[in-house]
Amino acid sequence: MEETTRSSSAPLPWLLRRRSSQMINNITSVSSSLLPAFGTVIDDEHLPVKKYVIIPYDYRYRWWQTLLVVLVLYSAWASPFELAFKKATTGGFMIIDLVVDAFFAIDIILTFFVAYLDKTTYLLVDDHKKIALRYVKTLWFPMDVASTLPFQQIYRIFTGKLHQGQFFNCLNLLRLWRLRRFSDLFKRLEKDIRFSYFWTRLFKLISVILFVVHSAGCAYFWLAAHHNPPDHTWIGLEVEDFKHRSIWLGYTYSIYWSIVTLTTVGYGDLHAVNTGEKVFNMFYMLFNIGLTAYIIGNMTNLIVHSAVRTFFMRDAINQILRYASKNRLPEGLKEQMLAHMQLKFKTAELQQEEVLEGLPKAIRSSIAQHLFRNTVENSYLTKGVSEDLITLLVSEMKAEYYPPKMEIILQNEIPTDFYILVSGEVDVLTYKNGTEQILSKLGSQEVAGEIGVIFNIPQPFTVRTKRLSQVIRMSHHHFKQIVQPQSEDGKIIISNFVQYLKELKKEMLQEIPFSLEFLDDMNIEHTEENEEIQNLAALNSDGDASVTGRPETSHPISSKYPIRVIIHGHHPNDNPTEGDTLGKLIHLPDSIEDLFRLAEKKFGKEGKTILMEDGSEVEELVAIRENDHLHIF
Repeated sequence: MEETTRSSSAPLPWLLRRRSSQMINNITSVSSSLLPAFGTVIDDEHLPVKKYVIIPYDYRYRWWQTLLVVLVLYSAWASPFELAFKKATTGGFMIIDLVVDAFFAIDIILTFFVAYLDKTTYLLVDDHKKIALRYVKTLWFPMDVASTLPFQQIYRIFTGKLHQGQFFNCLNLLRLWRLRRFSDLFKRLEKDIRFSYFWTRLFKLISVILFVVHSAGCAYFWLAAHHNPPDHTWIGLEVEDFKHRSIWLGYTYSIYWSIVTLTTVGYGDLHAVNTGEKVFNMFYMLFNIGLTAYIIGNMTNLIVHSAVRTFFMRDAINQILRYASKNRLPEGLKEQMLAHMQLKFKTAELQQEEVLEGLPKAIRSSIAQHLFRNTVENSYLTKGVSEDLITLLVSEMKAEYYPPKMEIILQNEIPTDFYILVSGEVDVLTYKNGTEQILSKLGSQEVAGEIGVIFNIPQPFTVRTKRLSQVIRMSHHHFKQIVQPQSEDGKIIISNFVQYLKELKKEMLQEIPFSLEFLDDMNIEHTEENEEIQNLAALNSDGDASVTGRPETSHPISSKYPIRVIIHGHHPNDNPTEGDTLGKLIHLPDSIEDLFRLAEKKFGKEGKTILMEDGSEVEELVAIRENDHLHIF
């Protein structure tokens, strides 16, 4: 189904134009049937239904219903008014009533052609017989007919004269049945996101008050006009011969006393005189108690609803202040807590997790791709990787906001996540001898915390925001799960990371454990690979051998995500030398022979045995895991 906002000035017959005879079973599902309630107008040209059937969601039929609501307002005002003021039933009011009744008579005919939604199957029923039977069997049909028939004019046609009694005027009150259309309109408007709920609800409450005041005022005048003697009434004491005075004078007095009674002011200038007026006043004032409670309750709810977030924010801030005071937290830490809480409420509409948590995963992923894909693609760590990997990474990232001077990463904390800056700016700093030293600054599309994640070491730096910043966070666990199956992309990421380390300042590299050894190892491995390629090329060119793949001593572990281990040049039970206290962080080579050669380069002595920390001997490299300590001697 498609939305449409087009307008048309075509006359009513378009509502009954021919349709295709195909059924609508595959088109009107539950979700589509609910759209109009939330402000969506559906174009019926794309809905195949039977001939001469009106779709209730047709925008032109909706305009017709809106026109009838305007006429309902007239009926709601005129019916009590004509009952109280008999002179109003002749002249111009009679002609207007006939015109209004004609419009509602047309609507009764159209209702026999309006499809309806089956509440059991949630499909649109377009069978003429079912539509007619459903309408005729309900209470709506006889009440619609009764509220539309001009009984006074029908009596005049059959008798040739107007009825002078109150019977037909009382029958005009049946027109108040049309108020259900007014109620249905407000139900739809309250759900329509194009209109303010506050003002829609407020207008409805004001309309209820005005209708009650008008109806009560007309009832007051009717009681006075039908009481004998007429001067022994609430208005007869104030206005002599009020029956023959202007209609609008009596209406003004009636509305005035109705408002005074509704508001419980009680000036005393107008008061009930006879028994009938006193009885009516009692019931009217009892009704006003309930009406007042309804109005006050709704108004309170509307006002509180608009300020509820402010209440929550103030309570949260007060709780933080009490907590900080009881625990004697430092002033700087308390300010960070307050800044974070204030930012949470100020940017509530920007918090992706709060907005998206109720949406399906596919929609959340599409939104994340739209918002953050460009940021991830332009970060140095993922440059050159495949589109599929970018898509997977973005889908797992979480967006967060941080106020100024807020720590995103703390030095020496466990590396559970790394961050990519979407906007804002952060400082990378370290602490030496109790003083703070800023090492670098990071901006949009730059990465923070990845060194601790990739090296699997405590975070070497503290990262603190300089101004309001938005970041996307990637879990260490999810990152490894996504990258490990993608061997080629993993190599690109490692290559980008190595290149980044080479460009870092020397003072930053000194703060990262094993970074210098890691770069040396990468240079050695790069040199050996170049030599191996040259040797293989020479062999192939001389015709001595044909090599297509890895040497026989190679192990398939090299094609996976690189495994990092720490090697030592002594027996596990021996005391290490001063230079071997921490060991050497290396990437596990492809074979045991390569591991011995690498250890010989590191420690300057040939090794023949490999032991784990518990003393068990290593015979195959597949038994080695990430961050194992190997003793080679």
